[in-house]
Amino acid sequence: MKFLYVLTIVFMTTVTMSAQNETIKLQVEQLVSQLTLEEKVSLCSGRDDWSTQPIDRLDIPWIWMADGPHGLRRAPATNKAGYGDQHPATCFPTASALSATWDVDLIYKVGQALGEECQALGVNVLLDPGVNIKRSVLGGRNFEYFSEDPILSGELGAAYINGVQSQGVGTSLKHFAANNVETMRMFMNSDVDNRTLHEIYLTPFEIAVKKAQPWTVMACYNRVQGEYGTQSPYLLTKLLKEEWGFEGIVISDWFAVIDRVEALKAGMHIEMPRVSDVNDEILLQAMKDGKVEEEILDNLVKEILTIVLKAKSLDKDNVDQNVKEHHRFAREVHGQAITLLKNDNNVLPLTKKKYKKIAIIGEFAANPRYQGNGSSEVKPTQLDNVLDIIEEEYGKVVRVSYAQGYNLKDDNDYSMIEEAVNLAKESDIALVFAGLPLHYESEGIDRKHIDMPAAHNKLMAEVAKVQGNTVAVLTNGSAVAMPWINDVSTVLETWLGGQAGAGAVADVIFGTVNPSGKLAESFPVKLADTPAAFNFPGEQGEVLYGERIFVGYRYYDEKQIDALFPFGHGLSYTTFEYSNLKVSQNEISDKDILNVSVTIKNTGSVAGKETVQLYVSDVASSLQRPEKELKRFKKVSLKPGESKQIEFELLGRDFSYYDAKRSIWIAESGEFELLVAASSKDIRETASVRLNSTQKVPLMVDEYTFVKELWDNKDTRELLKQYMPNWINGWVPEGKTMDEADIPGFFLEHPLIKFPYITHDELSHSDVKELIGKCKEVYYIPEFKTYEEKENVSF
Repeated sequence: MKFLYVLTIVFMTTVTMSAQNETIKLQVEQLVSQLTLEEKVSLCSGRDDWSTQPIDRLDIPWIWMADGPHGLRRAPATNKAGYGDQHPATCFPTASALSATWDVDLIYKVGQALGEECQALGVNVLLDPGVNIKRSVLGGRNFEYFSEDPILSGELGAAYINGVQSQGVGTSLKHFAANNVETMRMFMNSDVDNRTLHEIYLTPFEIAVKKAQPWTVMACYNRVQGEYGTQSPYLLTKLLKEEWGFEGIVISDWFAVIDRVEALKAGMHIEMPRVSDVNDEILLQAMKDGKVEEEILDNLVKEILTIVLKAKSLDKDNVDQNVKEHHRFAREVHGQAITLLKNDNNVLPLTKKKYKKIAIIGEFAANPRYQGNGSSEVKPTQLDNVLDIIEEEYGKVVRVSYAQGYNLKDDNDYSMIEEAVNLAKESDIALVFAGLPLHYESEGIDRKHIDMPAAHNKLMAEVAKVQGNTVAVLTNGSAVAMPWINDVSTVLETWLGGQAGAGAVADVIFGTVNPSGKLAESFPVKLADTPAAFNFPGEQGEVLYGERIFVGYRYYDEKQIDALFPFGHGLSYTTFEYSNLKVSQNEISDKDILNVSVTIKNTGSVAGKETVQLYVSDVASSLQRPEKELKRFKKVSLKPGESKQIEFELLGRDFSYYDAKRSIWIAESGEFELLVAASSKDIRETASVRLNSTQKVPLMVDEYTFVKELWDNKDTRELLKQYMPNWINGWVPEGKTMDEADIPGFFLEHPLIKFPYITHDELSHSDVKELIGKCKEVYYIPEFKTYEEKENVSF
């Protein structure tokens, strides 16, 4: 009966929403027919800092937008910037922490909580999530993004969007696209090749759009392949709308618009915030001069009104901000994000049996850094610190002493280290809180290095000399170098944990919560080891994506460089066993669904959570590919001794690469390895499958195509034999056929355009054009059969 009740509710909700959408559609059509040209143009700009333009004459309302992503930054009024005077809201862990949970269900719940607070404070659209890839460890905004991996970023972004929008509040997926640097961000050109753009930087946006349909997408500040993101028809219309099926509207990042007319023609709906009347006048004049068809404007206005009316129809009255419950939940969330990187001799968890005198060292313990810097800054409803939490909740179990250790206002103040060392020497364990002060990471600036302040590093090293049980408790939004890594017993990465993060840190240290975080980004030994080390942040307005598809762990695999801590790494207070990997078929086509299952068992003595990661490796490909790529992941909770079977589904896209020459995804025939892992470097189970591609891939032939490509294809070889038989026969050994012609590689590696000269005009220039036309009608099915063939692949 309960199941039938749920089905009835779902059906009724769907019917109600469908009827509501139809009503809004009719309203929109009526309104557009009544709007003047001037009014239509005005709707394409914000009213002020945070609201859309209303039209009072027709009762068209305005909606409120506000920053996120880890908490609501709602200004006191829509025409106020709201930095410092914003309304208090729950500050959740930042995205770099949320991503370490690898938990889509948890991220969905975070989204729900954020949506509730938006409703309570009258906000209609939350300006997030950010799914831009962490291309470089130096990215100043890395704390605000999820991962270096496109699949993980996209899946978490979709969960976040679905959570927020389940509460009748829209989101703004950002920053579209290839926004990976803060230096000169208003002008910087992301010089990225098409294959890399699609496989790495567009994929998270594609996943989020297709799985969650955000109400809005935010166009970026930067240029992409030489064109501003706010005025790129390819990004905003061809990809976003025509290929991915985006149903919402595109808004600009704040002050991102360069050419208002070109932006509108490209598919950008609303310029935010309102800059002045000038851009409206420019747009209006362009309409009057016939530079833009009114139909284009009408379509954009219809889509704007659809979102505005939808948002207002979902407004809720008397919603409780639920401050206390959200604070409790924020602590729970951070507990799932904290990542145990190292734990020699099981120094943690801390128990009374093992330790009676605890040294808490480091100003972060008393004066926490809990969030990033910039537009995501939240005014918390309350703020905990670790020192108080441990004394209040665990002070009766252990004796706690504190030493400041360093000065957050002076990176080179060593004056407090001696006191801290003496305290550590007298204690049973030292918890050293260190990391990156607020000014090290911020929107608008990139980091210059990955080092913690000198005083933090020296403190850590000196304490470790006198205390064998030294625990490094790190506070940072992104990767840091750890020159003292071999001296400390334990490293606990706590990220930027939000307003309740201190309680979660205490929970993990004392074992109330078993850590289950996993790195969503690789931690390098040194900056020189990183993929973009030579090409970040760029120069003279250009940033070359020289590492191409080899971002993050893909690069470490390719270069055979050991990361300090690899992507996907994270320890637990228990252990897990992987076994019984199965695939539904050993041979599939690109149209099949491949079911993959593996059994995970908790082989330790405490309950814990493990994130199972599924990577795919193409054994032999016609294009260079990473050694392996993450395709699926799932987090599972297990009691001691408990086993569960984890299941995944893989589709043809999961075996594909993006062919930039043809602008399509291609799944080649051949052998693929499936790698089930605890991290990108901790492979537990493997299996092989054979993929037989059914794709008909068009040949891409022009005047500069090498003849070898046509000679190697049986269909186009026949065309060559028709167009230049005398020349080919000149290379046929006696008694052999034309197919056995021994044509020197020197000639085969010439483009078609040279063959009128090479064949002495047997193949004329007009013949070349005709031949190209016929070649374009030829398709092939890409295929590799054996690993040995890889040796002959031209990269």
